[in-house]
Amino acid sequence: MDLVQEPGSVPDKSEIRSCFDPQSGTLDRRVFADQALYDLEMKNIYARAWNFMCHESHIPNPGDYFINYIGEDQVIVVRDKQGEVQVLLNTCRHRGNALCRAEQGNAKSFVCSYHGWNYDLNGDLIGVPGLSSYYRKDFDKSQWGLAKAAQVDHFHGFYFATLDPAAPPLHDYLGEVGRIGLGLLVANGPVEAVDGIQKNVIDCNWKIAVDNLFDWYHVQYSHASAGMAGFMDLAAILHPNDQMVMFGEYGHAISGPVIPEEKQAEIDAMTDEERFAVAAEGMLKNPDKPMVPPRPSAARDLLGPTGVRCMGHPNIFPNLWVATNGTQLSLRLPRGPFATEIWWFTFLPKGLPEEIRKKQIAFNAHLFGPAGMLEQDDGENWSQSTRASRGVVSRGYRHHLAMGLGHDEVMTDDAGAARVETTISEHAQRWLYRNWMDWMTADDWPDLKANHSPLPQGRV
Repeated sequence: MDLVQEPGSVPDKSEIRSCFDPQSGTLDRRVFADQALYDLEMKNIYARAWNFMCHESHIPNPGDYFINYIGEDQVIVVRDKQGEVQVLLNTCRHRGNALCRAEQGNAKSFVCSYHGWNYDLNGDLIGVPGLSSYYRKDFDKSQWGLAKAAQVDHFHGFYFATLDPAAPPLHDYLGEVGRIGLGLLVANGPVEAVDGIQKNVIDCNWKIAVDNLFDWYHVQYSHASAGMAGFMDLAAILHPNDQMVMFGEYGHAISGPVIPEEKQAEIDAMTDEERFAVAAEGMLKNPDKPMVPPRPSAARDLLGPTGVRCMGHPNIFPNLWVATNGTQLSLRLPRGPFATEIWWFTFLPKGLPEEIRKKQIAFNAHLFGPAGMLEQDDGENWSQSTRASRGVVSRGYRHHLAMGLGHDEVMTDDAGAARVETTISEHAQRWLYRNWMDWMTADDWPDLKANHSPLPQGRV
């Protein structure tokens, strides 16, 4: 695919609002192919949002660092000498050179390979070659430290950063649905990252790679080969008539299978020992496949009465996917309108027996990512759907995202999480693009806070 695009004029708010019609559920293909819209996404979405950086187990010690991105801005996530986590733009303040080339490691400081400027782990400029002889002492180092994220925080040990000082605190940004989404990762206890990140680039727009995680309509067709090969039982995971969509503020959402209330009541009546016995029995029947036990009793307090029943895919807006079994995270990193870099992280419970650990890692590697059976199917679909958005005639035909529109009633629980429990639908995709328009048309965070879409009520 030709990845060279001509710069476009900045679209006005009315143009952006015309991209998605919540009443008909139709979407303009321009959102996947327009360079000007992409450029605005970098400014209005990624530079404002809280972006996932890494887990605490990636950087346990002072000097440990991890390279990530906020949009297309590369950042160094580092634990400084005081034990605090800093997020620094990976660009020297002298001539812009990248300071860190390795993806992960440990450093005492960051030295630019171009002219030798040296930065402390907290971003302060501490060394400039030729300060006396070349600069003649006419230089204030205190004014030329590395640029930093405006805010850094974590939830359950998962670190996020935002470049916007006006962004709300992370806890508020995540809201009930975002907190449930991350809570699914630790519902079975504390976790740690498995070494190594699976990375590959797919020639698709990042939003198609995001909205697909809500899509359970494609599973029986796109992934039929995985069922035929015996890799997974699609019928066991699909549950087409037991689906739940949870709507979160600012575009967070969860979509996928739900444990029916009567089944959850049976689980609630079991002791933790009985729940693990169920998992052990499953492992004996299928020794070649990992078995996720029913969530322990403490998960109900962690996730709430609705979250504990959730078996679907959360997306923390804009681009962080928590996979179904709670052992994987994925970032969809934008690389222009027609390319997305996909990262897959694996997280496993601390103290997991080595044999089970190896089995789960192998299963995850063959599920998603460059060697994954499922994402190889998905990637081809995303690529072709994005490619069609470039055709002169093709791009004039809008996407149809109206499945279930007007047929379901929104429910809430005591925690205030808005949801529908229904059959397979496209409620979450519509919520994604409705919120995308909010972010794209907001002048700043105060505007977004005041005017973002309220959680849905009534019939949707």
